[in-house]
Amino acid sequence: MADIKHPFIDCSLIELGIVKNITVNDSNVIVNFALPFPNIPIKDNLITSIKKALEELGAKLEVKITTMTQEERQRFLDLEKENWK
Repeated sequence: MADIKHPFIDCSLIELGIVKNITVNDSNVIVNFALPFPNIPIKDNLITSIKKALEELGAKLEVKITTMTQEERQRFLDLEKENWK
């Protein structure tokens, strides 16, 4: 999962802080997504990229979504500015 990159920013979802926590329970994987802003337009695309990778491993994805803190959002925006494709 560490290799899954943002479609427009040359960083992984983990580097950007979008994927916060991953919990594995047998074949179920709970991923906590921290979005920089509520209702970002590519939310479903980001979730699908993780879901496909997990399905290839035979795991099921459970999604939990939160919004980044101000500090996390600023770090995300700084990385976005430096690494925009």
